[in-house]
This record gives sequence, C-alpha cells and structure tokens, in this order.
Amino acid sequence: MNATGALGRYGEDLAARRLVAAGMTVLARNWRCGRTGEIDIVAGDVESRGREVLVVCEVKTRRADSFEHPMAAVTPVKADRLRRLAACWLERSGGPPPGGVRIDLVAVVLPSRGAPVVEHVRGVV
Repeated sequence: MNATGALGRYGEDLAARRLVAAGMTVLARNWRCGRTGEIDIVAGDVESRGREVLVVCEVKTRRADSFEHPMAAVTPVKADRLRRLAACWLERSGGPPPGGVRIDLVAVVLPSRGAPVVEHVRGVV
C-alpha cells in the first residue's frame, strides 16, 4: 500500500470508529459494485422516529496543509456516483429499509501535530 492508500485507510478507520460511537452499525467497508466504484462505509442508523436507515458514507482524508477541505471533494459527479452505488447496494440487498437511504460524509483532517479532526455530516447528497 502506498502513502496515499495508507492515509485513506487510516481516515476510514477513524470514520468507522466515529460512526460506531454515534450509535451506527458498520455493515460493510470498501464495498465494490463492478465498474461503478466503491462505497467507503455502508452503515445502519436509526432515525428519530425509530426507523432503520441505510447510510452510504464517503470518507475524505486530507492533511491540514492540503489545498482543499475534504468536504470540497464531493462534487456533483461524485454525488451521482454515490447515488448509483446506493442503488446497487439496494438491488443486491433486497431494497431500502423503512427509513430509506442517506448519504453522509466523514471528513478527516490530519494536522502536522495533535489529534486528527473528524467531522461527520449527515445527508450531504
């Protein structure tokens, strides 16, 4: 694994821990759907009315000295790809749960010193 891959894997590990700490259940990591691409984390969550929600989570990790914030990396093209991946997951898993599907983003910023900053934004797409 190269340095970029290791950085991404570290960010995904931090993101998975954050989601679990928020009460979510990680169902899959690095789930692939043919040529469409990969979902970083697929999770289950429970909405405020108690209904189960499928969460497709994109994880973006950057060093603090990076040109852009990780949130800026979710372009309209990336959002469309995430929607197609969510549809592929639903097709293979038997359809949506009662609460539907949500696409979240976890942004991880690694400063040169100190603890990583992990930000979870729900329903970005």
